[in-house]
Amino acid sequence: MTPETTETSTADSPLSTLRPRLARSALLAVVFICAACGLAYELALISLGSFLIGNTATQASIVLSVMVFAMGIGSLAAKPLQRWPATAFAIIELLLAFIGGLSVLALYAAFAYLSIYTSAMVVIAFVLGLLIGAEIPLLMVLLQKIRRQDAGSAVADMFAVDYVGALVGGLCFPFLLLPMFGQLRGALVVGLVNATASAFLVFVVFAPMLSRVRRAVLGGATLLVVAALIGAMVFSDRFEVTARQALYRDPVVAAERTAYQEIVITERRTASGPDTRLFLNGDLQFSSVDEYRYHEALVHPAMAALPDRGGRVLILGGGDGLALREVLRYPNLDAVTLVELDPEMISLSRTDPRLKRLNEGSLDAPRASVVTADAFSWIRESRDSFDVIIIDMPDPDDTATAKLYSAEFYGMVRSHLNPTGSIVVQSGSPYFAPQSFWCIGSTLTEAGLRTVPFHVDVPAFGDWGFHLAGRTAPALRLNAPSPLRFLDASTLAAAGSFPPDRGPMNVPASTLMDPRILRYAQSEWTAY
Repeated sequence: MTPETTETSTADSPLSTLRPRLARSALLAVVFICAACGLAYELALISLGSFLIGNTATQASIVLSVMVFAMGIGSLAAKPLQRWPATAFAIIELLLAFIGGLSVLALYAAFAYLSIYTSAMVVIAFVLGLLIGAEIPLLMVLLQKIRRQDAGSAVADMFAVDYVGALVGGLCFPFLLLPMFGQLRGALVVGLVNATASAFLVFVVFAPMLSRVRRAVLGGATLLVVAALIGAMVFSDRFEVTARQALYRDPVVAAERTAYQEIVITERRTASGPDTRLFLNGDLQFSSVDEYRYHEALVHPAMAALPDRGGRVLILGGGDGLALREVLRYPNLDAVTLVELDPEMISLSRTDPRLKRLNEGSLDAPRASVVTADAFSWIRESRDSFDVIIIDMPDPDDTATAKLYSAEFYGMVRSHLNPTGSIVVQSGSPYFAPQSFWCIGSTLTEAGLRTVPFHVDVPAFGDWGFHLAGRTAPALRLNAPSPLRFLDASTLAAAGSFPPDRGPMNVPASTLMDPRILRYAQSEWTAY
């Protein structure tokens, strides 16, 4: 082979601009950085899928299995490239930085504009895995060119640094990149780090292995990739606003990406006034036009169990403050505790003029105590008891919320309920998702509670259902301090009746170890 067809050096042309020991350390440092970047790309795809689609377990399984499979193919594909290890490595890393850095932006665009998220995710995961798999064989060749050592020792050095880099990348993603930069910018930052590390290796450490022409071409390609990533970062905010608006029918008036979810508020003018809507991760939580129907049905049948002498109420979820608004209408209420996971949701409900108008400032009421905590952990650790417990959680269509619809969770909730108290659970639609609806009833029964199902019409949602539960079967009745806008005794009595085509179903309970509710929710809502 001649120097023109392979990367080599002569006695007068060293392999590296650095001394062998320093060059080896620099190479292992780049391995460390590239491993961290590779895992960060994987976690970015999983995290984005969890936000947009839900079901973290499925998203993680798809991404990891596709990427690991592709890594094997990439390792095999790298065999012919070992003749030009420095050049091939530079090209692979530039492609990895470019595709990985832009992966979140591209997938969000596919989700917002094309509705082809899953297929696009599989393609990107495969390409990234292919490139990551090709790294190690090439780096092994470069390592052995610097320092002659047996294959076992070289493999041990390489993989030790690779695994430690993966650890650092895995920890940096949730604790540094997401809080500081968010999804879009976080991936772009990783791409820039990736491109910089590979450029250092090729143009500083192994510069003598490359001809002047190759260095010039690779240098220009590096500048283009870095410029593209920086440009994408500059315009990422504008892109996110535009793509987000494409997902919603009405103008977006407020949006915030938190550590737990994406919060979006839309508003449009109607003949009867503004229609303000709250979305969490794309799922509608309420419309101001008819939210009173939902919240009156959720709160007031359960509040009939509040003792006349005074009592205590617990709300799990409901960070918008609308259920709390209804609870505070009762003069015999002593105190109410609201437990909400996301502090940004609480802050928005307190400060956004649209939400504050709707919830009537309930979150700052003297009788209300707001706790920022995970409901599962809080209910497990608390020793308080309550006369009424209102569970106003998002639908159980992802792993994080499915545990809040489990027999174990309801069992813990039961232990905090006074003997004559009531629990109410928002249970989804008995029409659109009947298995999910009746599964919640079965799960409450499994936890030792007696249940009474009922449903009402909420135009924004359609037919929507609830389960009223207690240690003994509760009566479906009202004891509201003043007439309600929607719910009265006759309406509530009718709400307890179900038509033959949506009658009770014998559905097994959902547990932490077997979250059936998650499978039901994901399969039933796909048709709508």
